[in-house]
Amino acid sequence: MSLLLLRPHLILYLLILTVVNGEILRPRFYSETCPEAESIVRREMKKAMIKEARSVASVMRLQFHDCFVNGCDASVLLDDTPDMLGEKLSLSNINSLRSFEVVDDIKEALEEACPATISCADIVIMASRDAVALTGGPDWEVKLGRKDSLTASQKDSDDIMPSPRANATFLIDLFERFNLSVRDMVALSGSHSIGKGRCFSIMFRLYNQSGSGKPDPALEPRYRKKLNKLCPLGGDENVTGDLDATPHVFDNQYFKDLVSGRGFLNSDQTLYTSRETRGYVKMFSEDQAEFFRAFEQGMVKMGDLQSGRPGEIRLNCRVVNRRPSDLRFDS
Repeated sequence: MSLLLLRPHLILYLLILTVVNGEILRPRFYSETCPEAESIVRREMKKAMIKEARSVASVMRLQFHDCFVNGCDASVLLDDTPDMLGEKLSLSNINSLRSFEVVDDIKEALEEACPATISCADIVIMASRDAVALTGGPDWEVKLGRKDSLTASQKDSDDIMPSPRANATFLIDLFERFNLSVRDMVALSGSHSIGKGRCFSIMFRLYNQSGSGKPDPALEPRYRKKLNKLCPLGGDENVTGDLDATPHVFDNQYFKDLVSGRGFLNSDQTLYTSRETRGYVKMFSEDQAEFFRAFEQGMVKMGDLQSGRPGEIRLNCRVVNRRPSDLRFDS
């Protein structure tokens, strides 16, 4: 049947379906098996935000660190085992990723309501969306139906995830590998509208940019002095600073800060100093609604990333139910 003969709403529905490893990702995937799933996730995220405002930003970041490494399969949540080095201790994650206990609490609530039904991978996707919505950002419909990975790889994470020193050219190339455009990359960098970063990530910017023995010239002088006080040489590099001037509100302040030379991370400020990305930074700094639209679209596209590997519905997000060697795939 020609698509031209289909009703408009059906055409739209077909366009938002994503086929993954024999499964179909779609909105309202759990409408029959666990109709309260999304409301339970949002309820638990609200609890987490009340307990610690920063936690929701930390949960949102899990989607990035999960999806870029072999797809959105909750591999980033797995603890190490005697025969598996997972992703939690990779260079980009160690002493950085946090709030895993929030995902644990969400999983516990979902298991109580709908045992063995909701994947941890889908929890990360739903919780990331809720982190944005609960802090003033856009709210969108997420596609669900993922399975959880049976393994994780520290090496894969080390090979893929960028460092805080990354420049715009590196980031553009990385995102292109996952069919994410320059616009997607700049918009998704706006996830730093909420949350904090460690002094460890900016010491080189403050005291030895590019091996010069000098600070990054792109840093606005007053902001640099503020960061010098927060992160002195020889100080505790685990001290954290705000990623933008409104760290608890999801808005376009992040981009305004970049325009004024007040980006916290090198990988942030480079988006404005680079010709390839500066236009998007300026546009998003002037038009919050456009940033919200681009961010929403980017998060949905990133959520479609999958490895195609076999998976399961974990009962505990930190541990696989069965070892891969125990499984048979000949049926």
